[in-house]
Amino acid sequence: MAPTPIRVAVIGVGAFGRNHVRVYRELEAANPDLVQLVAFVEKDAITRDAAAARLNLPAYSSVEALLASPHRPQAASICVPTIHHAAVAEVLLQNGVDVLIEKPFASNLAEADHVLVLARANNRILQIGHLERFNPAVAATIGRLNRPMFFEAHRLSIFTPRSLDVDVVLDLMIHDLDIVLALTNSPVRDVRAVGLPILSRKVDIANVRIEFESGCVANFTASRVSTEQVRKIRLFQPRQYISLDFARQEIISINVDPTAATPAALAALAQAAQDPAARAKLASAGQGLHEQPASWSGIRNAPSTTIPHPSAGLIIDKPDLPRVEPLRLELEDFLHCVRERTSPRVTGEAGLAALALALEINQQIASHSRRAGLS
Repeated sequence: MAPTPIRVAVIGVGAFGRNHVRVYRELEAANPDLVQLVAFVEKDAITRDAAAARLNLPAYSSVEALLASPHRPQAASICVPTIHHAAVAEVLLQNGVDVLIEKPFASNLAEADHVLVLARANNRILQIGHLERFNPAVAATIGRLNRPMFFEAHRLSIFTPRSLDVDVVLDLMIHDLDIVLALTNSPVRDVRAVGLPILSRKVDIANVRIEFESGCVANFTASRVSTEQVRKIRLFQPRQYISLDFARQEIISINVDPTAATPAALAALAQAAQDPAARAKLASAGQGLHEQPASWSGIRNAPSTTIPHPSAGLIIDKPDLPRVEPLRLELEDFLHCVRERTSPRVTGEAGLAALALALEINQQIASHSRRAGLS
């Protein structure tokens, strides 16, 4: 007997919601026995009518109307503005619907806590949409971790009017906060941050330094007023440097060859952990590898291309990762959890941790602005 497809709906068909609709449609076309996109909800009448005609999908003006209809779903993606996340999730969870909430989890910690309580009380799946967790480059990095001690994250974007309901920390930086929290697996000891509004009323550019209880230090820069798109993290751990490019879905690691390590090679890694110019010089040796095609051979254990580094005793390693849309992997994970009643890769607790850190950063930015006489 064929399995009954999971009935899903998308709540909100703005920029994020439209992508959820697209990917659910692709998954449905690939395997209609596993998932069925039944409807969407959109409060704005003009947007709703246009989307209904374009998508040929039943459309509703509210979650309550959807739940009372013949198109009642088992699971839903919540893609409305952040200020509405908790209210929409509350209605769905109380009515037995599993939910994936786009990041950030909620507007504040009280709302996030409330949603977590509701999910547990109603035995519902709650997944938070930290998309970069599903980037093949992140999975490959996890398989190479031993003891990360220094991170440098850059997430720069050209200005658009999208997501101006939140600041750049909750809009962009939160991706990297979630990744680093997952990779360090250590409590935060200290946060220092500075940020400024440039083109909007909220902070558009921010720089943050975080120290963890493990001794690891992470520097984050996020900007939505840049002239270029950059989504990268570099990390250092004993005898290894890893450069992770989210956009390219690539990682390059530079490792100490235990059979040929020289004091100069070890010094190069140590210097790069402290000096931006040295980090750039160390990384530049691997830039030529970016043009190599990727092949699907798994992610964490993908085969690698290995070449000597110009510095004796160092080896450059580049896994041959597949090119996969992270959103597709995220929604596949969500549907698997709904079907099997298992815990998602990005739990509500993980989303809460990233939100708490982002809000603490915003408090530090506000405090710095007051001290500097900027507010």
